[in-house]
Amino acid sequence: MPTRRSPRERGFTLIELLVVIAIIAVLIALLLPAVQSAREAARRAQCVNNLKQLGLALHNYESSQGAFPPGGIADESLPGARGDIWGGTGGNNLLSWRALVLPQMEANAVYNAVNFNAAMSGSSGATQWTAYMTIQNTWLCPSDDNFQGAATGYRSATGPWGNYPNGTVPINPSTGAVDTKVPVSNYAGSFGDNYCVGVLTSPQPPWETLYTVTTLPPGQPRIGWNGFWGTNNTGGSLRGMFAYRIAGIGVVTIASVTDGTSNTLFVGECLPAQTADSNFWNHNGCTFGTTVPINWQTLRIPGDGTLPWGIADYQNRFSYASKGAKSKHPGGANFLFVDGSVKFLKNSISLPTYCAIGSRNGGEVVSSDSY
Repeated sequence: MPTRRSPRERGFTLIELLVVIAIIAVLIALLLPAVQSAREAARRAQCVNNLKQLGLALHNYESSQGAFPPGGIADESLPGARGDIWGGTGGNNLLSWRALVLPQMEANAVYNAVNFNAAMSGSSGATQWTAYMTIQNTWLCPSDDNFQGAATGYRSATGPWGNYPNGTVPINPSTGAVDTKVPVSNYAGSFGDNYCVGVLTSPQPPWETLYTVTTLPPGQPRIGWNGFWGTNNTGGSLRGMFAYRIAGIGVVTIASVTDGTSNTLFVGECLPAQTADSNFWNHNGCTFGTTVPINWQTLRIPGDGTLPWGIADYQNRFSYASKGAKSKHPGGANFLFVDGSVKFLKNSISLPTYCAIGSRNGGEVVSSDSY
């Protein structure tokens, strides 16, 4: 009886193989954005949680001290050389509000290692180094890739991509030299709608109201008030929650937030890569203002190797337009409000509305659906 031979099995043809590869490529192209979106959603949720932790810490500080922390321990009213708040050699320790709330952030060991009787700079010796180089993940947004940074949470202390504290970095005890890294944070306190630029640079950026203008036409909103960065310069006063220095500012309490705690910004996101003096510890790098649009990009550096502080190139990281809030979240940034809530504000928010929620006692009427 003749045996039946099974048909010979054949492999894929080249055309079939190419079709399969094309289908797989299409599926990957369709799935990759969804995966990336899910990852960003998780990072954004972590950022929201970080800000809520900061809100709890700030309110616990207020409960124990009767007022919110100052933006920085920098008092120019001290007599003589003690009133020097620049260079890290005067009688001020120049610490920012972030350092003051460390106990409320469960960082007692770091707080206790800080010598509050000495400036947080190289001139204070190696005793400050251990505390200086410690940075909690709560202070960092996971979406920030820290462009041109030294490591997660750290940037170089020199060069056009460096971040500059007030004074020098503390001495590294293992090398005996000033350290080359600066710790940074993605969260800055709001000085509200006091000028980010104002009198500091001429000409001012086009979106700010000229600081010399005292009366505006009816219906025209004012973008910026004298007292740059929340100070009392040029007859101004702090309109937000944090000033970078103490002299003539006064304490900020819940009672002083007369615009309502749910309508007043407290802390917002920042990108240290885009702000040359942004740093964790010192008063000069711990605040932001609302006279610069959200996510205004300042990623340009000088091409000649200089450090042009206050340059009128308002996309340069050394310009004072860098003092605005910004993030790596698509379309906007997260903000902590004084009532402890965290909201995502879009890039498209109108500047008058943004400035109105920046002030704590400006008397503006803002509806919640306007942002």
